[in-house]
Amino acid sequence: MPWDDTPAQHKKNAPASVKFAIITVSTSRYETYGSVSEPRLADDISGNVMMDLISGSGFDVKTYSLLPDNETLIAGHVRELTGTDIDADMGADIDAIVISGGTGLAPEDVTLEAVEPLFDKTIPGFGELFRLKSLEDVGTAAMLSRASAGIVGRCVVFCLPGSPAAVELALKELIIPEAPHIIKHI
Repeated sequence: MPWDDTPAQHKKNAPASVKFAIITVSTSRYETYGSVSEPRLADDISGNVMMDLISGSGFDVKTYSLLPDNETLIAGHVRELTGTDIDADMGADIDAIVISGGTGLAPEDVTLEAVEPLFDKTIPGFGELFRLKSLEDVGTAAMLSRASAGIVGRCVVFCLPGSPAAVELALKELIIPEAPHIIKHI
């Protein structure tokens, strides 16, 4: 029997459901609204887009967090959600984390500085494909994106720009179609 290496065969036995955590990183929003449990409570358009697209795809959003641009807080929360923090109590219940914001070039943009050192493995193709797809929408400004993804423990973590258009692009074209396949492998 010849080997069947089609994309469908490769994704066979991937889980039907993925449990997500959503994090928005925005100091200005955090200073205005504080720690909230839903994006609508913080007038967080990108958070609402994430919530709607993930839930609309049939996946489960277990938690939403709003954090300021602070490396220590971001890294600590990711460790807690992934169960890689000694005191974590939520990690086993999350398969994927989507972080929006803090990925730019400004000095206060520290999401990647907080998260990438936690990666056990990187997924370089995610950032590459995100920038390629962004090129169609924003032109050469796509090269300014530091979108990134990797594995922390047994959880995949995606770091996205904060704009609603970037969040929609990443979720619709990359994350939602591949999340079960990634979870299958980790």
